Amino acid sequence: MSITIHPIGTIRTPYKEKFAIPRQPGLAKSAMGEISFSKECNDPNYLRGIEQFSHLWLLFHFHQTADKGHTPLVRPPRLGGNHKLGVFATRSTFRPNAMGMSVVEFAGVSYQNKQLILTVRGIDLLDGTPILDIKPYVPYADSIPNASGGMAQHSPELMAVIFSEQANKQVQKFAPNYPQLHSLILEVLSQDPRPAYHQNSHPDKTYGMTLYDLNIQWQVIEQQNVVLTIQKM
Repeated sequence: MSITIHPIGTIRTPYKEKFAIPRQPGLAKSAMGEISFSKECNDPNYLRGIEQFSHLWLLFHFHQTADKGHTPLVRPPRLGGNHKLGVFATRSTFRPNAMGMSVVEFAGVSYQNKQLILTVRGIDLLDGTPILDIKPYVPYADSIPNASGGMAQHSPELMAVIFSEQANKQVQKFAPNYPQLHSLILEVLSQDPRPAYHQNSHPDKTYGMTLYDLNIQWQVIEQQNVVLTIQKM
């Protein structure tokens, strides 16, 4: 049996590359996304009543890794990249049907120039990700207080993030266009986006990530992420 699924829209996000995207939704609350609906779903009636819900489930397609296939076992970053688990016991992007799901915060709906847009907050999706479905988050059913989270029972420890004098000036320079830039960088880097195998080595390495159209470079110095520069690409 084959199943054909057509995206209902596409999301625009600050994350232009996979590296440094938070590994779970809600960890970077300053990360905003705008879902533009496809021609078939570009009707405000599809979202009637959605403002009743503070949070939503997004079902999406891992479009950047879908063609790389999958394996039964993967190495979760949460376990340091040294232990294997079954792919269905993880949230790995390398899955048989390349589908993902995220809980995001509802932030508004607009319909301008005949284009329906849903704005959400706290996203962990790559820019251009195809959205397959949207469902309301229902607290009494979706929140299970005594659930067991296995290797991810508790949130990871956050790293301190500081800005160099130069980076502080650059944040202020870009603030008119990106008012959430400072808080977004803080939230993303506090999660320590480095590969797991780098976390106890490579002390002098300079890392880079792309947010919006900006290249942010940083180093880990004395267990702190130090933002060095923020430059237009």
